[in-house]
Amino acid sequence: MADAMPTQRACDRFRVPGAVAGYRILSSRNPRKGFDEETCPVFDLSRGGLCFWTQEPLGIDQKIYLEITVPGEASPLGLYGAARWIRPNPGLAYKHQVGVQFNPYGDKKGQNSPVALIRLTALEESYAARKASIPAPPKF
Repeated sequence: MADAMPTQRACDRFRVPGAVAGYRILSSRNPRKGFDEETCPVFDLSRGGLCFWTQEPLGIDQKIYLEITVPGEASPLGLYGAARWIRPNPGLAYKHQVGVQFNPYGDKKGQNSPVALIRLTALEESYAARKASIPAPPKF
């Protein structure tokens, strides 16, 4: 497990109370449908990535597909990305924190839809105005 987190982020983080993520590990050797976990709490989110809590550890640079469910939104937000850092959450219900960097936005294979960027920007405008301050995820 790695403990290095980026020191600077290109996008502001914001919290969406009640948001959860389901993820599927992407592997050409073992393609499958369905999710590895379905209701992982999202700690914070940005146009560039997210931090969520999970029961199972992911590998650094592990490619994943996420569906983020936001209360009040008509449909989940589907995004591709890679795990950039993982930390333990000892003594908590979810055993691991995972930091994900989203793939670039565009129309090429492996990129996230520009529509996803529009939706994330709208969420950011809505929820960032509500935040007082966002504490960092717990460090252990």
